[in-house]
Amino acid sequence: MLKTEKERIVADLVDDLGSVETLIVADYRGLTNKQLEALRDQLIPLGARFRIVKNTLTRRAAEEAGAEALLVMLEGPTAIAFIESSGDPAAVAKALAATAKETNVLVLRGGILEGKELSADEVEQLATLPPLDVLRGQLVGAVVAPLTQLISLVSAPLRDLHGLIDARITQLEAQGQVVTDAEAVPAVVSDDEQADVAEAEKRAAAAAESAPPDSSPDTEATESNTSEAETEEEE
Repeated sequence: MLKTEKERIVADLVDDLGSVETLIVADYRGLTNKQLEALRDQLIPLGARFRIVKNTLTRRAAEEAGAEALLVMLEGPTAIAFIESSGDPAAVAKALAATAKETNVLVLRGGILEGKELSADEVEQLATLPPLDVLRGQLVGAVVAPLTQLISLVSAPLRDLHGLIDARITQLEAQGQVVTDAEAVPAVVSDDEQADVAEAEKRAAAAAESAPPDSSPDTEATESNTSEAETEEEE
């Protein structure tokens, strides 16, 4: 391989390592070209590019890209599934694990998930996770459920209040009284306002008790005239 060709491959690998945060490394030794092509075609819709790379060139690229975690996985024939940000790591891991089980040839070595190094066992565990859309649905459900409960708790007192008001209106109407919403719902006043109202009521009651009994001038005049007339008749 010419030097310029090697430099181009290293540059491409550096770009790949710099553009993705998740990848899975496998030993492809023993797979046929047909099986490799079928695996590539299976991974593309999942958002992954499956590349067979030379370890010497990949080491150089990993060192340039600062992907030191990848260096320990570069032993023997190596293939790397570079997973795009829009890809599904769990689905890619599942496809690779299924191929390993079917062929008894492909071996998972490990990977990197959003910058975190994964062992071969952890990649196997990743393969057991549900698809990304299912995980998102479960996450949304876990977030929405407490919010729904909170809304129910907040709304319950309001519903109870409306129920009490409606029941009171129905009761008063049954007694022949016409009730408005303002009459059914007591006004909310401050403590000072309530004290002022109570004081005014006390003053009005005291004034009513101290007032002289009501008398009519016309009645007194009539009674005086009647007495005078009776005296004259007697004389």
